[in-house]
Amino acid sequence: MPAASRSDKWTIGFVYFAGVVQGLALVAFPAASAIFVSPSGFALSSAQYGAMFIPQVVLAILASSLGPQLAGRIGLRGVLLLGLGGDLLSMALLSSSALLTGSAAAFILLCIATGALGLGFGATVMALNTSVEGLFPDGADGAVLALNALLGLGTALAPVLVSLFAGLGAWWALPLLMAVLAALLLFAFAMLRAPLGAARDRAPAKGAVVPSRFWLYAAAALLYGVVETLNGNWATLYLSTERRLSAQVASFALTAFWLTVTLGRVFFALADRWLSARWVYVALPIALALVFQFVARAENAAAGIAAFAAAGIACSAFLPLSISFGGSEFPRRAATMSGELIAFYQIGYGAAAFGIGPLHDRGGLAYSAAFAYGGLVALALAVAAWSVARPFDADRVAR
Repeated sequence: MPAASRSDKWTIGFVYFAGVVQGLALVAFPAASAIFVSPSGFALSSAQYGAMFIPQVVLAILASSLGPQLAGRIGLRGVLLLGLGGDLLSMALLSSSALLTGSAAAFILLCIATGALGLGFGATVMALNTSVEGLFPDGADGAVLALNALLGLGTALAPVLVSLFAGLGAWWALPLLMAVLAALLLFAFAMLRAPLGAARDRAPAKGAVVPSRFWLYAAAALLYGVVETLNGNWATLYLSTERRLSAQVASFALTAFWLTVTLGRVFFALADRWLSARWVYVALPIALALVFQFVARAENAAAGIAAFAAAGIACSAFLPLSISFGGSEFPRRAATMSGELIAFYQIGYGAAAFGIGPLHDRGGLAYSAAFAYGGLVALALAVAAWSVARPFDADRVAR
């Protein structure tokens, strides 16, 4: 691969930094879950907390699935700017919601904020993943893993920072800071002229037939969205309300989950020469099915933090490998694969983010039981992963 120019290096740096900021924004809402349901905070029910994510899921699905077509009209840079604009609006609204704490209007404002985040996440992640595949055509698997590791770094930092700012009595300062960072990235990408993975920045052909193997990838992304969101959105409420652990311990457990997601992605990116990526892809959901049983039985601080840390490792490389495998198998549809897999991931995200609340409030489902049943979803994910990873006849795959 030719040496990168100075402009390319700046572009690569901003692409990866945008991953960190997107990770922070994505987990800002789940990290503040204790504030949202606290009687002294927003006093939302579990069902309201889950429903808050519906606009996010709907807008994320639309943004990620339509992103490739939109890139054909306004370019990959335009899609990225649109996504960062959504992140900016979301974080500004989340910060300003502190002024409406305790009022009915707060819930409406939070729903608008999550919708803007869905737009931001769907467009930004699709654009970033497609960009790094084009910027590093000879090392797409490692490049995508590295990007998602940095996204994971942001998700790991979010619970710690929310807890820190909440301790200072100004939790709203974190989304305000993220709004500023999103604005700076908007300016940077608008000014930089280097292409964002131009080799793969192409719209899909009209009327193109969807390859049959795409649906295996789609099933894997959807099921992964369920198991990741079960950890990411419900860990804090599970430990704080059902296990009666402190909000600080619950925050540490969520941080441990996202931190090990990040470290796992870094490890598997570095170990790519020694470990078969496809074997890792199948092994991770099997490990997660076992880990969920430990999560469901965690009754003290040490067990809770350790269990969610293990869950993070088991989740770590799965989604980025799905995206890089799909881009490698269907190189002419790289942007489409990235966007559509993120869309199916968001469907799984929505099922877990919204579904657990009503099942808990109205159906009496314990959070611990939800994690135990999550093991079954992880086993189904392992089957989907094996179907994706097994050898196939490349000549028969529509590219």
